Amino acid sequence: MGFIWALIIGGIIGWLAGLLMGRDIPGGVIGNIIAGFVGAWLGSFILGDWGPVVGDFYIIPALIGAIVLVFIVGFFMRTMRNKS
Repeated sequence: MGFIWALIIGGIIGWLAGLLMGRDIPGGVIGNIIAGFVGAWLGSFILGDWGPVVGDFYIIPALIGAIVLVFIVGFFMRTMRNKS
């Protein structure tokens, strides 16, 4: 059950990051889950482990990391689209 909970929380974090940045994450629900997991890792790596914990995610660093990830992915996708 813990794995399913982590998928749900990761998806919510990725969805919130896309919503706050005003960009859709490629891949829909799966993309949101991946952005949430990678964002949580990135946020914990940069900011450390602090703040409220839900489903083994430190929410604030995970959300900030996911926002950074959405920004970077959006930048590269926009660059690739302009080159075509």
